[in-house]
Amino acid sequence: MNKKHFWALLKFVCALLATNLPLCAEEAFHLNDPGLETIVDYSKYGEFSNIGTSNYQYFIRDREGLARATGEGVYPNVTGLLKDPAFQKMEYEKKLEGNVWDFVGADSPQIGFYKWASNHDEPGGLKQFYAAMQLENAGLYAQAIKAYYSVVVHFPKVYANTSWKTPWYVGPTALDHVAYLIRKHPELGMQLRGGRIRIRNRFDDDPRNDIFEIDPGKIVPAPVDRAQPRRLNLKFISIDRQLGHGAVSLVQYANGHWQLMVNNAPYVVRGITYSVTPVGKTPDDGSWVVHRDWMLSDLNKNGKIDGPYDSWVGQYKQGELVGQGPVVGDFQLLKDMGVNTLRLYHHGYNKKLLQDLYHTYGIRVIMGDFLGAYTIGSEADWNTGTDYRNPDQQKKMLESVRQMVEEYKDEPYILFWVLGNENNYGNANNSREVPDVYYAFLNKAAKLIKSLDHNHPVALSNGDLLFIDKAAKLCPDVDIFGANSYRGYHGVGDSFWRDVKDEWGKPILISEFGCPAYHRHKSQEEAEKLQADYLRGNWEDIERNLAGGPGEGNAIGGVLFEWLDEWWKAGSPPTFDPSVHDTVGQFAGPFPDGWSYEEWYGIVSQGQGKNSPFERQLRQAYFLFKDELWNPKEWKKRGLPQ
Repeated sequence: MNKKHFWALLKFVCALLATNLPLCAEEAFHLNDPGLETIVDYSKYGEFSNIGTSNYQYFIRDREGLARATGEGVYPNVTGLLKDPAFQKMEYEKKLEGNVWDFVGADSPQIGFYKWASNHDEPGGLKQFYAAMQLENAGLYAQAIKAYYSVVVHFPKVYANTSWKTPWYVGPTALDHVAYLIRKHPELGMQLRGGRIRIRNRFDDDPRNDIFEIDPGKIVPAPVDRAQPRRLNLKFISIDRQLGHGAVSLVQYANGHWQLMVNNAPYVVRGITYSVTPVGKTPDDGSWVVHRDWMLSDLNKNGKIDGPYDSWVGQYKQGELVGQGPVVGDFQLLKDMGVNTLRLYHHGYNKKLLQDLYHTYGIRVIMGDFLGAYTIGSEADWNTGTDYRNPDQQKKMLESVRQMVEEYKDEPYILFWVLGNENNYGNANNSREVPDVYYAFLNKAAKLIKSLDHNHPVALSNGDLLFIDKAAKLCPDVDIFGANSYRGYHGVGDSFWRDVKDEWGKPILISEFGCPAYHRHKSQEEAEKLQADYLRGNWEDIERNLAGGPGEGNAIGGVLFEWLDEWWKAGSPPTFDPSVHDTVGQFAGPFPDGWSYEEWYGIVSQGQGKNSPFERQLRQAYFLFKDELWNPKEWKKRGLPQ
């Protein structure tokens, strides 16, 4: 992720706050009209037709009966809300005045719910989705499920735009959240049977030619004490397909699940992006090259690379630094956390360092080439951007890839190669204008890698699912679909894994997932708790979809973005001060308060910046992964490969 990228996109920021969902419930408020049915039987009040097709329809025959069943805030119930004394009081006190979008991250979910449920300016599906979000935030999960599911039944084709000007489809997202909440809260005694909103042509960035095939599924009662699904023992399932036959390969089992293998043993990527940029340094003035200099920097002149070996954990009391812990180094902290993989975005610059990372700390490397992202490799002018049709630029980018592979292919720490970094969003390049040219060229680079190295797979790093249809058609030599995806606290959602499975069928690496540790309306401690909860949901989504799990079985792991806060990435234009830890939101998105804070994504901070690049403050998210999610003992209990 890059500062210039976000400011270039900032002008496109819509009022829509994408799928920002709450991470932990506030105290539930009382609904005056919760409805007569906890699980609404829609067949009693209307008729479904053409389920699973593009001609799907639900026709309401008994509107009053359905309104009584759903309760206030759930379509088509309108009068229930208007009769709610608490709503009347808030309206009288003018607490509901203002732009509806300012209420998405409202401190009071009750106020947010009343504002959205009474909104008449936004499309019905959008209104219903955000009303459901506020119900969830309040811990009213049964009513939230009803509200989300009503989007699926009544408004499955509604869409809006994200900050990247890509379509956001409300119906599939709502269905994902129904499934998530039902799984997360078995005490509700619900089960979702079936359910799929498949959108043909959705990946071409043009919603005008979309074809919706809609099956709302059905919510039915289920035993409250039902057991969680157990993982499959893959040792008893035959292997149908193998990609690569070297030290690192990919296998597909007879049940369709994918597994990354290292030396014939299963390997799950527990990865993180690592880029230690000292406070005050920035690539904007040439004082720091982000993807290189951390591997070479020895500011204290002791013969050791600063971040990996010389970092220490600050000791704080009441927010003030009172002591310095022993020098431990980031590599040891990463090992303690359970990290087994670093993602390097563009080549390596210190073989000795990376060899020690592997031999001493047991951490492998996904090594990448930007392939013209941010004009790196193409040597194009930033303002013009990389032109994937330009033969001279193509030659330079392929030469960069060749140099990377020839230099590092025999290093034991290489896990696999990754090409690009969300280039498809068109940041300082023309891939969005000529996607066919871009993906054909990407495959050319993948083919070059395979001609030089038979021992490691090749991945691409896409921006979410945009143009995955073209990648599937034009990139046969790519082995792994990598996606930088920031969709919310629940992860990417069931529909993501299914869409990739249907569209391409390749194994998936979530090549970036993350959350800022800053919130406009919360204390720092509360914001860090929200970050940790958000990352938990993201990793649990990945884990659910690993081979042998109850999901689609096409995940091979994920890469957490990122290790350490980088202070150079934001600010108030036209000035960017890398010595200030800015709290400027770059773009609206699915984060705790609805905004991305690019300088706050680290699960480790640089303290107050005075002791950079050596001081570390370990946030709650660090301990979540260390003690639970990536802890070897807990990992083994969950039946996952070590």
